[in-house]
Amino acid sequence: MKKILLTSVLWCFGLMLVQAQMNKIDFVEYDLDNGLHVILHQDNSTPIVAVSVMYHVGSKNENPERTGFAHFFEHLLFEGSENIGRGEFFNYVQKNGGTLNANTTNDRTYYYEILPSNKLNLGLWLESERMLHATVDQAGVETQREVVKEERRLRVENQPYGTFTEEAFKRAFKKHPYRWPVIGSMAHLDAAQEEDYKQFYKDFYVPNNAILSIAGAIDIEETKMLIDKYFKDIPRGGEVFRPNIVEPPLGGEIRDTIYDNVQLPGVFQAYRMPAQGTEDFYAMDMLGKLLTSGGSARLNKKLVEEDQKALFIFNFPFSSEDPGLSFVIGLANMGVAPDDLEMAIDAEIQKIQTELITENEYQKLRNQIESEFIQSNSGVAGIAESLANYRMYFGDTNLINTEIDRYLDVTKEDIMNVAKKYFVPDNRVVLYYLPKQEQP
Repeated sequence: MKKILLTSVLWCFGLMLVQAQMNKIDFVEYDLDNGLHVILHQDNSTPIVAVSVMYHVGSKNENPERTGFAHFFEHLLFEGSENIGRGEFFNYVQKNGGTLNANTTNDRTYYYEILPSNKLNLGLWLESERMLHATVDQAGVETQREVVKEERRLRVENQPYGTFTEEAFKRAFKKHPYRWPVIGSMAHLDAAQEEDYKQFYKDFYVPNNAILSIAGAIDIEETKMLIDKYFKDIPRGGEVFRPNIVEPPLGGEIRDTIYDNVQLPGVFQAYRMPAQGTEDFYAMDMLGKLLTSGGSARLNKKLVEEDQKALFIFNFPFSSEDPGLSFVIGLANMGVAPDDLEMAIDAEIQKIQTELITENEYQKLRNQIESEFIQSNSGVAGIAESLANYRMYFGDTNLINTEIDRYLDVTKEDIMNVAKKYFVPDNRVVLYYLPKQEQP
């Protein structure tokens, strides 16, 4: 009884400390006449500013015969513009003491610069050039084709187990555009003509398909005037294509074996899961943490430490705008057969389906969520991206302050229920990765 009481007191004390750290993130948001949504967060704690633009275009917006365009444009739009020389985009930022990067998912493409706060106008100018005057020509296309091909070779084709997401998604989805990988088809990129690329830029890189999110040491009113200067005259685009395909149920387990340049067998389970923002998504996310987040998590403790069936094991749900996949992945220890490892994984999942998790596990999950929530918004770069994400996916920017409540509302019963609902054989793809020398 004393132990339980002490645990409860310590948890309550920790919760109070966490809540004290979770200061509300204030922001201002508005729309320009051309449809560009603007979000501004002032934080004068350090003299830096994050300037970001998120475009609501990812691999799911692509023509099935021209896959890979969204990711390709992530590279292409660093080539330059009418007013920025080829290859000079990086130089402008780095010579002014800043950093920059971009990334693409199934659902969106994101660009950002982190600069000294007195260089805010530079970041705005660069992003306005990208939106209005980007160089989309054959020379840039040819250069970036080779860059993307090399990226695929390094990250997918020559990486042990590197094809697992591609192999899982194409089996789990037959109609929805999640069925093809973000990096797309190299054959599609080769077959595309210059006009194909120009049309993609015209269709999706428009202000009414973008969110400009700025966080850092800024003056709100001065920033608004600078935004008007660089963005208000960019013409609004046409209606943006949004796929509305609903993937039917998987209809039964799909199993396959892939022979790869690997040393140890791998078991890759991919379960169909709900879209982000739904009630079940939050419970699924917490279920994933219960299984593999930290050394004391269920699968780590049982299969890695105690039984030593797995070299390592992890679960991660793909946060996606439409229903996606949650992966449970284990690499077998030397001498352990993949079916033996799979049975052990299933046995641990079955326990969660039939027994409520302990109170200690439940409080640990809540603490992890709170800690991650704080960390994700601990700097201006993370805040800028979170603000844009919440607005783009949920239409509610203030979720940056309140989404944690959705996690904390998840009960132990909710975690059991999603395990029973989604982590079932009829709802999964199972891939065994085996060494090539074992191929018949």
